[in-house]
Amino acid sequence: MEPRIDLMQNAFGAKLAKRLYAVHALIQQTALPHPTQNLVMLRASQINGCGHCIDLHTKEAAAAGETATRLNLVAGWRHSTVFTDEERAALALTEEATRLADASEGVSDETWARAAKYYAEDELIGLVTLIAMINATNRMAVTLNQLGGSYEPGLMAAVAES
Repeated sequence: MEPRIDLMQNAFGAKLAKRLYAVHALIQQTALPHPTQNLVMLRASQINGCGHCIDLHTKEAAAAGETATRLNLVAGWRHSTVFTDEERAALALTEEATRLADASEGVSDETWARAAKYYAEDELIGLVTLIAMINATNRMAVTLNQLGGSYEPGLMAAVAES
């Protein structure tokens, strides 16, 4: 399998990728903890089967100090002891917001209330936007057949600055 389009080799694609990264950079400026952001992006990417994003977010999280144990348990976060209550609330929101078509009510009031218990309004806006952006990025990468396995930590930041 080969990638269908290399966004970074296309002038419009490169502009778009940089703008998507700029949204991510803005979210990183919120008080939403960076480890939580990494877990959220990884979990949505797992649900969506995006090998490219799973590779990228696993490696970026590890480079930022995330442990292998926690990274390996993200897919089974409900049945593990290594995540805080705050992280569990963010992961639950991520799952429900990513699987909108699987539930008639979308994000449940219970899940929203749990997230709102731990995160301030600005953090919630950042979290919801992060979930939306990673889902959009997953869909682009899967559609364009971007493959996982060769990502090197720091590459996205370097591309965004170029």
